[in-house]
Amino acid sequence: MASTIFSTSSSLPTAVKGLDCNTYKPTLGNLRFIASPNRKSIAVPSSSSPAPKPLFPVVKATSDVPVKTGLSDAECEAAVAAGNVPEAPPVPPTPLAPAGTPVVPSLPLSRRPRRTRRSPALRAAFQETSISPANFVYPLFIHEGEEDTPIGAMPGCYRLGWRHGLLEEVAKARDVGVNSIVLFPKVPDALKTPTGDEAYNEYGLVPRTIRMLKDKFPGLAIYTDVALDPYSSDGHDGIVREDGVIMNDETVHQLCKQAVAQARAGADVVSPSDMMDGRVGAIRGALDDAGFQHVLIMSYTAKYASSFYGPFREALDSNPHFGDKKTYVLWKNGSYQMNPANYREALVEVHEDESEGADILLVKPGLPYLDIIRQIRDNSPLPIAAYQVSGEYSMIKAGGILKMIDEEKVMMESLLCLRRAGADIILTYFALQAARCLCGEKR
Repeated sequence: MASTIFSTSSSLPTAVKGLDCNTYKPTLGNLRFIASPNRKSIAVPSSSSPAPKPLFPVVKATSDVPVKTGLSDAECEAAVAAGNVPEAPPVPPTPLAPAGTPVVPSLPLSRRPRRTRRSPALRAAFQETSISPANFVYPLFIHEGEEDTPIGAMPGCYRLGWRHGLLEEVAKARDVGVNSIVLFPKVPDALKTPTGDEAYNEYGLVPRTIRMLKDKFPGLAIYTDVALDPYSSDGHDGIVREDGVIMNDETVHQLCKQAVAQARAGADVVSPSDMMDGRVGAIRGALDDAGFQHVLIMSYTAKYASSFYGPFREALDSNPHFGDKKTYVLWKNGSYQMNPANYREALVEVHEDESEGADILLVKPGLPYLDIIRQIRDNSPLPIAAYQVSGEYSMIKAGGILKMIDEEKVMMESLLCLRRAGADIILTYFALQAARCLCGEKR
């Protein structure tokens, strides 16, 4: 069917100064209505009509939000169809290159990865790794005293009085979303023995502290350390025979009793850090037999004989009295912590811990062993933990104190790198400081 065209005789107002939203209503003057084949009429400007006057306030980048016109949706659409298009800021000019920039044709690239990084909003939208206070486990040192004792090699860290300073530090952490802690005790020398029996004393420092924390903060997730070195008069992770051999199976027997004592006190996660063979399966069996099937095991799966542990041993006064923790026979070159030169060995440990019932696999240290974290992440479905150890913490702190680095930025980058490598949770002495940073607080 042929379209019919007709015109109206009325006209638009001769002048519009700005726009009086209360009195002006657009008319249908000088509009042509075209009856289209689908029987819907479309208003278009008449060829004989004068140039339309602006009906909408000009929108400027620096102006306030424009006053509303009071027009209905239909009236706004009719005005736009009539050619009265609202004005907007102009297209910005193309920025000039500095003098001397060569004029070259565009590279024939089908993909330019920088496009997704060209503004803060786009960078944030495509960020692959995120980090939050929920990813942190806060290691806390405790002792029997009432005063908090600063740790010289770890600026900002203290041995906390278990009844006083500890409660205050946990409350601060929870205020910024850190709801997981791991306890490390400084045990009085008088209670240390070659067999570390104090480790499973249910009235000892760690079980007492767990019970107090669970009473004060019921929702707090408490991790514990399962190892004999804080309780051993020899300072080693296991029982030492007179010829210097670390006794594996006898040590595991002690560790099972320690884990059960901690679970009975209310621990949520027990963490064997001793690197004895078979200890994960034995501890799982001991926990289940004692009715603690719900308690998780975070195994120190790949714990390396690292030089980054020094400040930690000062914190607990637990340096070995002879030999070092590289040794199986203490004065020969054996090992009960892993050789930093090895990476395939980590997969052997992963296989054993998975088969024995570990719930979480931990790599220690963290940042120098990102390749190990990634390797385990790619080969295991279990949650992965990384321990950003005392040496890593102290180096960043020292660099910040000396103004050689931006402490806060390096801290956050180091934690993000651990997450990027595959860590689900991070044990870090920066937990409180980093959480405050994420929450927007000042240090």
